[in-house]
Amino acid sequence: MTQSFFPAWAACIALSLAAPSATARPTEESKRLMTHRNTEQYEVQKAESTIKAGASRVHVRAPSSVVKKVVLDFAAYERFISEFEKSRVVGKKDDKTDVYLQVPILHGAAKIWAVVRFEPPKAVSEDEEVVSAHMLTGNVKRLDATWRIRKIDDENTQLQLEMLIVPKLPFPGSIITGEVSRAAKFAVRGSRDRAENAMKSKGN
Repeated sequence: MTQSFFPAWAACIALSLAAPSATARPTEESKRLMTHRNTEQYEVQKAESTIKAGASRVHVRAPSSVVKKVVLDFAAYERFISEFEKSRVVGKKDDKTDVYLQVPILHGAAKIWAVVRFEPPKAVSEDEEVVSAHMLTGNVKRLDATWRIRKIDDENTQLQLEMLIVPKLPFPGSIITGEVSRAAKFAVRGSRDRAENAMKSKGN
């Protein structure tokens, strides 16, 4: 009897230890985003910059794997992010991707262009990955971008984009941050819609 009981007992313990949690624990922030479904704009202070990064976050009704696929589709940004006029993959270096981006600011009065290098996705926690980018060349002093893809549960994701742009001309920092936050808002919104439409297509 001991011999027949032990394997079953051991199997149950092993299963409970090996089985991953079906859902992550939603944060209060995630719960809020899931409730109102709007984008939220915010600012982030970055190192070695007097200008704050503009950012936006949103809830996506899609698994994090689907959202990450959308984020990594760099060449298609111009098709689903209305504020990105041009996006083109111009090179590869190991597992990094160089992308040409053009984004209008100040209601079209000026245009920012840059070639940015996107790093591969990096896990920063069990439930979050980041995709970071920095400028190689462009008509601004600095352009950094960080996508944050945070799993809420198996069917929901929180998506954030933080962008820092330091212009060559002496524009007030608050104006630049506001413009960048607006661009980030359209970026996360467009990415959300693309991911959710992909899920709808799978369901049909």
